[in-house]
Amino acid sequence: MKKLKTIYWIPAMLIIAGILIQIIPALGQLNQRRTKMNHKNLETAVFAGGCFWCVESAFEGIDGVIDVISGYTGGHMDNPTYEQVTSGTTGHYEAVQVTFDSDIITFQELLKIFFQQIDPTDPDGSFVDRGNQYRSAVFYQNDTQKKDVVKVIEKINGSRIFDKPVTTQILEFKNFHEAEMYHQDYHKKNPIQYKFYRAGSGRDKFIDKKWKDNAHVFDTDMPRNLSPIEKLTPLQYEVTQKNGTEPPFDNEYWNNKKQGIYVDIISNEPLFSSQDKFDSGTGWPSFTKPVNMQSIKEIEDKSLFMKRVEIRSKKADSHLGHVFDDGPEPTGLRYCINSASLRFIPKEDLEKEGFKDFLPLFD
Repeated sequence: MKKLKTIYWIPAMLIIAGILIQIIPALGQLNQRRTKMNHKNLETAVFAGGCFWCVESAFEGIDGVIDVISGYTGGHMDNPTYEQVTSGTTGHYEAVQVTFDSDIITFQELLKIFFQQIDPTDPDGSFVDRGNQYRSAVFYQNDTQKKDVVKVIEKINGSRIFDKPVTTQILEFKNFHEAEMYHQDYHKKNPIQYKFYRAGSGRDKFIDKKWKDNAHVFDTDMPRNLSPIEKLTPLQYEVTQKNGTEPPFDNEYWNNKKQGIYVDIISNEPLFSSQDKFDSGTGWPSFTKPVNMQSIKEIEDKSLFMKRVEIRSKKADSHLGHVFDDGPEPTGLRYCINSASLRFIPKEDLEKEGFKDFLPLFD
């Protein structure tokens, strides 16, 4: 008889278990809705930063963040699958949608968190994941968010943390498609697989190297005195600090015929005079000699499978250009110099800029 009762109870327990399976998720959703109702100023932000498992985990548990959902955005296909998005054919990005209470945490603070999870200078993907679907982007939902993103990117570029400019895209938000359930909270559901993937992706090493000691770049809007190097344009920085070369016939001084001197763009060190400038036909400013041999230094350059003599400024150690032995008399030399390394001071401004000792050159 007891066995018979046990048999009757088994179907009953199965029915109850089935009901609970149906009810528990619904209760969770109801609780989430109640939580959201308790917050009056809810907003959403959408970020793409490569693998959405990693970006999602960065926002969860942050005070003021109500919900974080992994999904897809920016593309042309409705309700895409993970396989379709990762094929790179849908135009969608892997992204996260963050619901937050703006009374507790601001959009600017979310941007600070987001940018410290990514390499914002990578235009072709994110860490080990390559392809358009893994590029970084912020999908703004109003003009205020757009302006905030622009301001943050300007701060990062101005900080010179990176050798390259930020390529994170600023795109208008259109729609968001939730990813499959197994992607949601992946770092909690599959901690071993998640940690294995993350460790091998290179993301944490990059964050530790580039962002660990540089979070302060987001924290102030106060003006500060920039160093001479920080004031350089991207081209000037590339040439003087990275030994770059500007395009010929498309630079500031290649065809400048005014009288004056050329000084180092960083140190203001006098380098060349218009009296020694000539048209070499190369498209770069060319001089027969420096205004003072003590202002430059020569370094053997074996790059580009050639043997050349590089010219650098002595005080600032700026890359200037190269010297060749195909110049005109009296020296027979051609100092081929990048305009981006120079600042020109016209003859009439020499005295007021503190270079009156060079005026006799033009008598």
